[in-house]
Amino acid sequence: MTKQGKIYVGIGGWTYEPWRGVFYPKGLPHARELEYAGQHLTSIEVNGTFYRTQTPKTFRSWADQVPDTFVFSLKGPRYAVNRRVLSEAGDSIKRFLESGVTELGKKLGPLLWQFAPTKKFDEADFGGFLDLLPETFDGHRLRHVIEVRHDSFKAPAFIAMCRKANVAICYAEHDTYTEIADITGDFVYARLQKGEEKLKAGYPPKALDAWAERAKTWASGGAPKDLPLIDKAPKKAPRDTFIYFIHEAKVRAPAAAMALIERVSD
Repeated sequence: MTKQGKIYVGIGGWTYEPWRGVFYPKGLPHARELEYAGQHLTSIEVNGTFYRTQTPKTFRSWADQVPDTFVFSLKGPRYAVNRRVLSEAGDSIKRFLESGVTELGKKLGPLLWQFAPTKKFDEADFGGFLDLLPETFDGHRLRHVIEVRHDSFKAPAFIAMCRKANVAICYAEHDTYTEIADITGDFVYARLQKGEEKLKAGYPPKALDAWAERAKTWASGGAPKDLPLIDKAPKKAPRDTFIYFIHEAKVRAPAAAMALIERVSD
C-alpha cells in the first residue's frame, strides 16, 4: 500500500459557454473542449448522467479524449434517487450500470448518488438503498458516494451504515446544505461550492492553501481537524481523494481547480 492516495481535482462537466475565451482558448473547436479539459484537470464530475441515459459509444468517446491518468465521476440517475421508497430503485440503478459506464475502464471514478435537500434520513429507507449498490459490475470495482443535504443525516446511525457498506459520504462546502466530513469509505469526495466570481481563481489564495492541506491529509489517511465529524475518525489508511469546484462562480471553477492541482502537486 502506498503512503498516500491519489488526489483528483476537477469541475462539473466541460460544456459551459462562459468558459469559452476564459478557460478554453478563443477559437478552440467545441468538439475538442473535453480533450483540452483533460490536459489541464485531473477529473470531471459528469452531471448529464443524472438527467439522461448515455450510450456505450459515448462513454468510450469520453475515455478516448483524456489522458490515462484522468478519471470521470458519474452522477447516478435522478430516477434512482428522487423517489419516496429508495429500496425500489433497483431497476434504475441496474439500467444506469448497463448503459455502458464500465466502457470508461480505469477512467471510471466514483458514482455519485445525490439526494434532494428535502430528503430526510430514515434508517430503513437508506439501508435499503445501500443494499442495492453493487461492489462490482462487469468485472469492474465500483466506488459509491452519497450526497445528502438535510441535517437529519447528522446521525451516528447514518455514518455507521455507510461505513459498513464502504460507501463514502460527500463533504459539501455550501451555504445551506448539511456539512458532514466523516470518512466512511476507502476514498474521499468533496464538492466545493463557495466560489466568488470576482476572484480570478474563485477562492482566495489562503482558502486554496487550506484546501490543499485538507486534500493531502485525506489522501494520507487522516481527517482534517477543522471539518465537522459526527463520529470519531476511522483507522488511518491512504485514500484516493476527489475534489470538485461546482456551481458557485462557475466561470472561475476551472481556474480554482488548476490552482488547487498546482498546490497538491508540490
